[in-house]
Amino acid sequence: MTDYKDLISKALGMRAFSYTPYSHFNVGAALLTSDGKVYTGCNIENASYTPANCAERTAFFKAVSEGHHDFSAIAIVGGPAEADKLEICPPCGVCRQVMREFCRDDFEIILGTSAENYKIYTLSQILPLGFGPSNLSG
Repeated sequence: MTDYKDLISKALGMRAFSYTPYSHFNVGAALLTSDGKVYTGCNIENASYTPANCAERTAFFKAVSEGHHDFSAIAIVGGPAEADKLEICPPCGVCRQVMREFCRDDFEIILGTSAENYKIYTLSQILPLGFGPSNLSG
């Protein structure tokens, strides 16, 4: 059983490390591998915008670079850096595509505003008709 509150708390903590001098929109993510390890990430902006990296992709790339390819859930929280109250912060299209590369349809995406307030979606719910590795196998 996934401890959603712990995962969300880790994601909330990662917002403090966001580098967002342009948007001031801080996002944190905590990615759970199938064997129980957690990889965290924050968003990192760039003046040129295109090289920026989302928190979700930061967490995935950290995990993959250390040999993990099997994931069960990710918690994502985000909002303006100085916000008193957060809103649900869904992953962008590029992050959804990265999830499709490494995750099954039942992979859980936990979108929260606090450890007590969150909603859970599956990858197939947030990326219907996604293009993935199975599309390239003959």
